Amino acid sequence: MDIVVLAGGLSTERDVSFSSGQKITEALRSKGHRAILLDVFMGYGDEECDVSDAFANEEAYSVKTSGIPDTAPDLAKVKESRKDKSDSFFGPNVLAICKKAEVVFLALHGADGENGKLQAAFDLLGIKYTGNGSLPCALAMDKGIAKQFMMQYDIPTPHGFTVKWHGESHSYKAETVHFPCIVKPASGGSSIGVTIVNDPADYHAAVMNAFAYEKEIIVEDYIKGREFSVAVLDGVALPVIEIAPKEGFYDYRNKYAAGATVETCPADLPDDITTQMQLYAERVVAALGLETYSRMDFILSESGDIYCLEANTLPGMTPTSLIPQEAAAIGIDYEDLCEEIIQISMEKYRA
Repeated sequence: MDIVVLAGGLSTERDVSFSSGQKITEALRSKGHRAILLDVFMGYGDEECDVSDAFANEEAYSVKTSGIPDTAPDLAKVKESRKDKSDSFFGPNVLAICKKAEVVFLALHGADGENGKLQAAFDLLGIKYTGNGSLPCALAMDKGIAKQFMMQYDIPTPHGFTVKWHGESHSYKAETVHFPCIVKPASGGSSIGVTIVNDPADYHAAVMNAFAYEKEIIVEDYIKGREFSVAVLDGVALPVIEIAPKEGFYDYRNKYAAGATVETCPADLPDDITTQMQLYAERVVAALGLETYSRMDFILSESGDIYCLEANTLPGMTPTSLIPQEAAAIGIDYEDLCEEIIQISMEKYRA
């Protein structure tokens, strides 16, 4: 197949996306596909370029990537470096090359890749893509909305509320907040902008930090316990994986720095806890209308209660990502996982 692997973009997870995209591209080529790794924002060449030979020159058309830095990218610099200075999300020739592909493998992470807008645009343009559709992506990406759906489906989730930006002079009061709490952007990923707040004196700084990334944030109860994740592939939960950072919590650095986190799959849990967590993951899929593949994050409290934190509609596929490890635990290697994601995704176009 001729496949575009779409990565990059303008989210705080831009560098993570490239790491996922590079590994996916290598896997697809190893399976005999012609795959182009494309930066959705930077695109390829100038608008007047002839891209008719794109898949015959897959390496030349592919963006060159490097590893994941310890800090999130400077998006202002990324925007400034684009040659045509356009604000369009789609860089030069992106749509033209995607239209030539038999399917676009979405390796995007964060707002512009997972909030459903790109999926809606592709639906209108008749471009086939992997993963979830536009509406499920939109529902899952907004953590406040997703939390409401979880509660309607009796999926336990930490108590919380949303706070909207009203300017720097506004008083974001802590009187109704239970401490310790978590403050985080409503639609962010990779734990960027997330703060654990133990004291009311630190609350305002945490709120302003989260607002630096988005104009709507989530404040929710901090649940102390063990961290887990469960991927769901074609409606069926994969083995539970435990995530144990060596220092601090599962933040941006601990997610992507090799050796910073101990990951155990299958997780060392009683059978009933494992089964219940997998059932909750499958229930989240039903609640949000997810399809193909997704990943749900959980906390198991010190008292043994399970809480679902969020749903990820385009789970990471980097060398340290969780879903490839979960798939490997049941005998699905990385290359076959990529193939299976494509095959499951293509089913909706055959209906």
